[in-house]
Amino acid sequence: MINDFSPVLTAVSQTQSQHRSQTSAALVIGVSSTDDGPVLLPNPLPAAGARALADSLEALGVTGAADEVVRIPGLDPLPFPLLVLTGVGKITGEPGAGVSHEALRRAAGAAVRQLSGTPTVTLGLPAETPELLAAVAEGAALAAYSFTAFRSADARQKAKNPVEGAAVVTSLKPKVTGPVLKRAAAVARAVRATRDLVNTPPSHLFPASFAEEVTHTMQPLAVKVTVWDEKRLEKDGFGGLLNVGMGSSRPPRLVKLEYTPAKGGRRAPHVALVGKGITFDSGGLSLKPPTSMTTMKSDMAGAATVASVVAAAAELELPVKVTGWLCMAENMPSATAQRPSDVITIYGGKTVEVMNTDAEGRLVLADGLVAATDEIPDAVIDVATLTGAQMIALGSRTTGVMGTEALRDELVSASDASGEAAWAMPIPENQRASLDSSIADISNVGDRFGGMLTAAAFLRDFVDAGRAPAEVKETPTPWAHLDIAGPSFNESGAYGYTPKDATGVMVRTLVTYLEGRADETRTK
Repeated sequence: MINDFSPVLTAVSQTQSQHRSQTSAALVIGVSSTDDGPVLLPNPLPAAGARALADSLEALGVTGAADEVVRIPGLDPLPFPLLVLTGVGKITGEPGAGVSHEALRRAAGAAVRQLSGTPTVTLGLPAETPELLAAVAEGAALAAYSFTAFRSADARQKAKNPVEGAAVVTSLKPKVTGPVLKRAAAVARAVRATRDLVNTPPSHLFPASFAEEVTHTMQPLAVKVTVWDEKRLEKDGFGGLLNVGMGSSRPPRLVKLEYTPAKGGRRAPHVALVGKGITFDSGGLSLKPPTSMTTMKSDMAGAATVASVVAAAAELELPVKVTGWLCMAENMPSATAQRPSDVITIYGGKTVEVMNTDAEGRLVLADGLVAATDEIPDAVIDVATLTGAQMIALGSRTTGVMGTEALRDELVSASDASGEAAWAMPIPENQRASLDSSIADISNVGDRFGGMLTAAAFLRDFVDAGRAPAEVKETPTPWAHLDIAGPSFNESGAYGYTPKDATGVMVRTLVTYLEGRADETRTK
């Protein structure tokens, strides 16, 4: 299901860029929007050509607005048939000085996405520091994506292929550009793999096939894979997964991924990641309206994200131990489905009164959180398309981050650094009170106001739930919850480097966070 396409990223000098017409059909340069009109960003054009183009921007209708891409014929003496002007949005100050890394990432992505069908391009955007180079390369690699696996052969043949190669013009030396481009390619590969999994229809991606796909993906990597089938789940007491999946003819799975760095594995920090993997969510007996089901193949985006982040950590050989827990089930209505008012037992012994079978993601995550924290990692982070309330609170592009304050804020900082939108949210104590049950330890639904926060309060009850209370009091596990319900699936049009449908959100943030933990290890 996951395609192996990966654009080739290279770095070239300004002199080399002037001789790339045989391999590159287009040169991309940036334009910013200012109060005085559009302004060219620093670029590899000859001075005379740059002046002539700058004087023509308004006549060409170029504004420099974000996501604007304008194509014009190439200029002499550069040997490119096509010159592409890509907008970076509004800036203040000197040209190029006020352009953020994310603005460059999106500008590169917008150009590469709209140049589908062009085999190779040269990016003449500002890339004179490792950080700028990384932003431009990432934008290009993230945008070079399409998902055609389920189109007919004729349709695939007619489709425009993504850009296959992107050369970034930079003055940096190869010893600097090599590691930067390697990381950009690895991270973009992980994002694209996540998109492929999320875009795959539930007729083809269900718990067993999802587990098989992940197992296959990890084979070339130093990642140990363990799979619990329904019999082992029952034997070990994973009641959340079993009860959510019992209405489906396709039984649940739990997949554990273990990456241990080759060097310093025992001393390395240990981060556990838990992903919600509901391969299709009908709502169960608490059935969703038909229009609410149309995007429910994406309800496994958390598990896809976790799998891709573990793979990226292994590929980049990060000196951090990373354990992934993928909690996979299909939530369907049938004669065997769990009912509202049922009481189930989560792994570790806590009981839950199930008042709404459409609040199922938190039940499978509860199993995963107990199992993950039983191993006493240095931090545990769960990722889930958990609540519609996330979209009401934060919109369709901003991830909600809740949990232990320090870890929560570290993840928000990592999202800022990686160019992804996330916002720290609280877990007020009254939200937990609304989950009290008269017959079980906790109910799976509570106050409908602040539903994202209530769901986080539920999950918090299962962090360290399998450990002795005295031990937990001494060494509680830092925990964070990422609600990606809106940002994981783009129902509107493509923009920047983000395609329509699956986005692969939070992969970059989590890789950046793991790299931060790795840096802490190196400085000790």
